[in-house]
Amino acid sequence: MSGHSKWSTIKHKKGAKDVQRGKLFAKLARAIEVAAREGGGDPVANATLSQAIDKAKAASMPHDNIDRAVKRGTGEVEGAVYEEFWYEGYGPGGVALYVQILTDNRNRAASDVRSTFSRNEGNLGEPGSVGYLFTQKAYVLASGDEDDVMLAALEAGAEDVQPSGDQWEITGAPGDLGAIKAALEDAGIEVETAEVTQIPATTVPVAEAQARQVLRLVDALEDLDDVQAVFANFDISDEVLATLAG
Repeated sequence: MSGHSKWSTIKHKKGAKDVQRGKLFAKLARAIEVAAREGGGDPVANATLSQAIDKAKAASMPHDNIDRAVKRGTGEVEGAVYEEFWYEGYGPGGVALYVQILTDNRNRAASDVRSTFSRNEGNLGEPGSVGYLFTQKAYVLASGDEDDVMLAALEAGAEDVQPSGDQWEITGAPGDLGAIKAALEDAGIEVETAEVTQIPATTVPVAEAQARQVLRLVDALEDLDDVQAVFANFDISDEVLATLAG
């Protein structure tokens, strides 16, 4: 069964249009800027920045774009100052949504998020209404032999390894992401996704008809410029995800 992290992976593999790539690059750059501003511009000493840069490289973001984003974050190049906050709410079927905002215009972000929820059969909640359901974790999606994946991941500090179709979903402490990813790659295991994300404590099973509504809301939120990420606790089968992605 699959959740939001796997849906994002499927969608990004298909999202090759220039407009989509441009939006993705803008969000990746924003994450790099914030990480550099908060922890400094050296990725060796700043794990959050290192992860943001790795994610940008995985999306084929040009090196010059990454370098400029770091310099904007450290103040070497003038740039906007972004504020982080979160929105919480529910989608169709009672699916919990936890929305990360990075913006230089709080009023614009608030208006856009509220209208997107209301237009897509969602309900914006009060602060604290769903955030408690999510915990920050390292998340890795990998393909390989079960024994090899288990051995490499657990020896590197992973907390859990679960099958997901013909792949493996691996979770651990946020600070162990780099070690888990490196151990898998050193063992010859293909890593498709490696990120620090928000993992839900409980999930809500969603059938195909309602899954379309849920994913429409998630995609509409993710399409907003000020939305950095959307985390959701839906549980949709691989078969349904494949159908909807097609």
